[in-house]
Amino acid sequence: MGQVDPSTVVEQAVEGGYAVGAFNMHNEETTEALVLAAEQARAPVFLQVGRAIVPHMGLRRAYEMTRRVAEASSADYVIHLDHGPWEEVFEAIRLGFTSIMYDGAHLPFEENIRTTRKVVEVAHAFGIPVEAELGKIPDADEQVDWASYYTDVAEAERFVDETGVDFLAISVGIVHGVPLSDPQPLEIQRVKEIKAATGIPLVLHGASGVPSDEVRAAMGAGVHKFNADTDLRHAFRSGIEAVWSQGDRQLEEALAEGRERMVAATVEKMELYGCAGTASSAAAQ
Repeated sequence: MGQVDPSTVVEQAVEGGYAVGAFNMHNEETTEALVLAAEQARAPVFLQVGRAIVPHMGLRRAYEMTRRVAEASSADYVIHLDHGPWEEVFEAIRLGFTSIMYDGAHLPFEENIRTTRKVVEVAHAFGIPVEAELGKIPDADEQVDWASYYTDVAEAERFVDETGVDFLAISVGIVHGVPLSDPQPLEIQRVKEIKAATGIPLVLHGASGVPSDEVRAAMGAGVHKFNADTDLRHAFRSGIEAVWSQGDRQLEEALAEGRERMVAATVEKMELYGCAGTASSAAAQ
């Protein structure tokens, strides 16, 4: 157990017909919650250094914290850069991240191809797989024209062919956050078409709040990595609020309760994704 090869983890998910969970940490306690859940569920985990924690403590400190907590555990883990911009991607490679997501989805299509191809060339030289994103993902309850947000199948085929990315994050009805109203149903047929066109494992960001039957359908259609944050963050927050609602209590006690609830919420995700019980089957680096 310990640090595992991300490509092997995802390849085994493809072969086994399940998905691996990728979750963001926000401080020491939430990082601990993720590795404790991985130990408890015996599941591999992508520990995602993402867009909230980087402005909070900087990429280096976030990576060092994540690595220190992970190395002290018996979990099978990958330290993954989530939604990394151009310069941050190369800093992450220097720091020792073993998995990279470069996010050029906001760029014009041709520029997204050009910059992603360069990231792939550099990352692959260090044996690091690259995830990229195509399509747009709105915030929860934002009013959008979904037809313009979905990942285009023909563009996805060309993008993968010309960049050489290992995994592709797509937009098929998911949102960032948990919608207060009925969520947009996932466009499972679009998932199948993108999978058939690209031939690589697909990723869904914004998996919080997605009904379980749609999660399973997405896995069957070609999604083998789910990114979730909001559900777990809300579980952590509920623990803090439960302790503080009792009056003047120690911060450490509140954080501990938040950690415990986040562990339970993460294990639940791992069981839903089907990766529980699959740890140690991935070859350690």
